[in-house]
Amino acid sequence: MADIRDRDDILVLVRTFYETAFQDPLIGRIFTEVAHLDLDHHLPIMGDFWESVLFQTGGYRRDALALHAAVHTKHALTAEHFDRWLTLWTATVDRLHEGPVAERAKEQAARIALSLQRRLQGGTGSLLDTIGLRPGAVDPA
Repeated sequence: MADIRDRDDILVLVRTFYETAFQDPLIGRIFTEVAHLDLDHHLPIMGDFWESVLFQTGGYRRDALALHAAVHTKHALTAEHFDRWLTLWTATVDRLHEGPVAERAKEQAARIALSLQRRLQGGTGSLLDTIGLRPGAVDPA
């Protein structure tokens, strides 16, 4: 199996993922009935996104948080939804590719899912805000 090499590989990966996700009993309805995602329209946008994530092309210029927030107002996106998205994404990557870029696609997806989930719940996208003072420590502020 080859690694993810270019935009063509990304487009096949993204299309394969969404075709699976649309059929999923937990998250499929969110894509098809809540977001009304048109895959032919969405595919080049997601190609830009993943090219930017994996190859630092800078071609993605949208606000992913705002798009997910709009869906979240219609249908709450929970940890279970993000976990399923990540499980399906990881399985799709593993089915089609292996190598350092494929591993980065899975690692970045995990970071993105966690960040979006935290931000939709009103937190920051960073895990650093969960670091607290140990009991008895003096707050320097």
